[in-house]
Amino acid sequence: MREYEFADPRIVRAIYHPGDPLEGRDMLLVIRFLGLSFRVGVRVSGVIDEVRRVDGRDVKVWGWSYSTLKGHFETGQMDYELWRWLDTDAVEFRIHVVSKASRIGNPIIRLGFRIFGRRQQVRFAKRACERMACLVTDDRGAPTASGIPVAEEPNMPTGR
Repeated sequence: MREYEFADPRIVRAIYHPGDPLEGRDMLLVIRFLGLSFRVGVRVSGVIDEVRRVDGRDVKVWGWSYSTLKGHFETGQMDYELWRWLDTDAVEFRIHVVSKASRIGNPIIRLGFRIFGRRQQVRFAKRACERMACLVTDDRGAPTASGIPVAEEPNMPTGR
């Protein structure tokens, strides 16, 4: 998760200085869509590492969030979290998004984002969950040494 490996490189790649601390890291995202590439900036705005009590159960939560920077299609934040339930060792990968369209100067890109933006955001999240599952299981579907099973559906609100 720290190296953004869960992101499908056919959809988005992140460019950043790997030696920089995770919190505060600036990342240039190269988003691919219909043969086009768009470059937008984000900044890791928070890292979480804590134990929470949820419905009477303890869960260890580790993850990070990034916020969009000026020039991005959206204004908002994406949260990526691994939840490990301490009573069962079950692990979930969760994505939460809060965003709205930014002011996009180019009318063609603005229209394209309006038509395809939400659908592409959901596609990204679903592929991230699928990739995370592949990263932590072998080709038979058995857990790897990390032993992390992954939630199949992203936790994404329906509103923008």
